[in-house]
Amino acid sequence: MALITKNLFSTKKLTWIFALFLIISLGVFIKQWIELKNIQVFNRDIAEGKSPSMFINSFEARYATAYWLTTKERYKEANILFTNLLPIASPSQKAAIQYNIGNIFFKRALAINGTDMTVKNETEYLFRQAKAAYMLSIKIDNHAWDVKHNLDRVLMILPANPTPGVGDSDSPGLILGNVPVGLP
Repeated sequence: MALITKNLFSTKKLTWIFALFLIISLGVFIKQWIELKNIQVFNRDIAEGKSPSMFINSFEARYATAYWLTTKERYKEANILFTNLLPIASPSQKAAIQYNIGNIFFKRALAINGTDMTVKNETEYLFRQAKAAYMLSIKIDNHAWDVKHNLDRVLMILPANPTPGVGDSDSPGLILGNVPVGLP
């Protein structure tokens, strides 16, 4: 039995096994180091507002480009890019995309509303679009407090839904029940 163990674990065999393990470990280390450098280049390009030279067609690159367009107030292009990302996104990414789409509509509505009061219908439409996007985001991920905060702001700005059949001019005012007619 000792002879079998001695032949199985000879010094020469152990040296080759450890050398092979060292080469594999070194290869994995080099691969990870190159990936880290590529990620750093990608992050630097995004931070500088450049189109990334690494991972050009990745979800992250396209998301970052759409977000950068939003910061430059190019909302239409950003909205298109965000919408195109929805089919390939994970649920948490979809929630983030809906949040950003809601922010786009919210910012546009605030910008339009602040300049001219004759654009009431357009701003209300944009606020309602922001509300719908925030509601979708909350439906996907109920733990996002930023989304809930922005939804609260939109709901405070939006006019209340009118009662069906009652216009602004014939608002019934306070309706009191059980008050006899004719008493002062």
